[in-house]
Amino acid sequence: MHRIRCITVGGFKTNGPPKNGKGPMESEEYQKMNKGASPSRPTQAGRIETCTELISKAMRCLENNDKRCVMRKIEELIKANCYNGNMVGNEIVSSVKDVVHKLWLSSGDELRCELLRMLRSLDTSKNWVRDALGMNTKRLNKWLVRCNINGESRMTRNNIIENIEDLLRDVLGWDEIVMCNELWRFIGVDTDAFRRHGIEPCIWLIGLEGLRSLKRPYWLGLRASDLAVRRREKGVELKLRTTNTIDAVFFPMLLNIVKTPRPEIEWGRIIPGTRHATKSIALSFYVDLGPNEWPWPINLNADEFERILNGFNDEGLAMFVAGMIDGDGLVRCIFKDNNAYVHVGITACKKCHKSYILNVLRRVIAERFGIAGSIESQRAANVLVFSGEDAIRLLRRVTKYMHHPLKRLRAELILALYDERISLEVFGKLYEQTEYERRAPDVKRSHGLEALAQAAPQTHTHGAKTIFQNPNREI
Repeated sequence: MHRIRCITVGGFKTNGPPKNGKGPMESEEYQKMNKGASPSRPTQAGRIETCTELISKAMRCLENNDKRCVMRKIEELIKANCYNGNMVGNEIVSSVKDVVHKLWLSSGDELRCELLRMLRSLDTSKNWVRDALGMNTKRLNKWLVRCNINGESRMTRNNIIENIEDLLRDVLGWDEIVMCNELWRFIGVDTDAFRRHGIEPCIWLIGLEGLRSLKRPYWLGLRASDLAVRRREKGVELKLRTTNTIDAVFFPMLLNIVKTPRPEIEWGRIIPGTRHATKSIALSFYVDLGPNEWPWPINLNADEFERILNGFNDEGLAMFVAGMIDGDGLVRCIFKDNNAYVHVGITACKKCHKSYILNVLRRVIAERFGIAGSIESQRAANVLVFSGEDAIRLLRRVTKYMHHPLKRLRAELILALYDERISLEVFGKLYEQTEYERRAPDVKRSHGLEALAQAAPQTHTHGAKTIFQNPNREI
């Protein structure tokens, strides 16, 4: 036996009309109520005659350029099952699709969206609508997003998620801190040990709400590293992709500050240095923006990039650098001869458009903050590296604007050592928990999907409900 599925996507039924033409069985009570009293259902010949007449009227409306009349006739055609080939035959269905297509081609965006909403409300299948409009699924999905039809469906799901979160908060005491603790527990970090020494592992949650405005320089910094920004049909798409355990929780939470992201899950490539992972699952998170919602240039040349950086005040430049570190950056400490050597780095691939960024950034940071960095060449990338005292001075500038959980925790730990709030011995024990395993399987790598499941549903935040706040902290 086969199970029958009916899955809704963007408000349209994906399974379409029943292939046997019978539909669901009527209840016994309904049959009794209608025995002898209701008129008989139309025969196929009678239905075809009705559909043919409606199609003729719709075509006359089209000839007269009366689009409202055409909309009414399409509604009548759908309600009369003239779109169902099992009841009226493929020739009638083809004529109905032709009416819909001609109205679509002759209409502006507003009426097109109205047509899609009407077809959605009438329960036509998504495949039927796609065929009638002569477009592929990807293009139809874009129209659904543009007309806020997908948005309406997502809103319903978001309300369900929000209600579940309210229940978790009220009954089980679940909140963003619990989510954060679950993430650390999953990768083997003892949060209590950090807190005993005055270091808060969930401090990265502070200030996230301040990123609701895309005009914050943090977003441009993230764009210059991990965030992909692409122009789409009448809009802009933001995308973050990862196989990393921590990023799988951090990325959707970050994007959700702007709009609810849509996820994609696929097999990813194995990254060099992670040969113990036989398979990799990649998670991508997308946000669709209107054409004017992304405030920064999508493509920058070196001169324009330097002009923008020079236009930032000191705090704006620090936010930008924090965004770059949260994306393609690193905060690392190397132990040697009973000493801790600190490095802060920002990576850019050699053969991509980002290659000019490091030279400009190194020059601007040196001129503005008096902090010197050097560019190191690796096999596939160049890295802008700040070491020793320069690394500490940079961290003092940017740490409060960093939100990547692991990088922020390392930065707080390093500053605690250099401020003599913890000893080198304590630092070493705590820092060890944040390190990646080398030449061995590591839960911090290639376990993004599992981490997301562990932390769900708290990867969704809802504005004023953010629990972790510090009113004295500058945002």
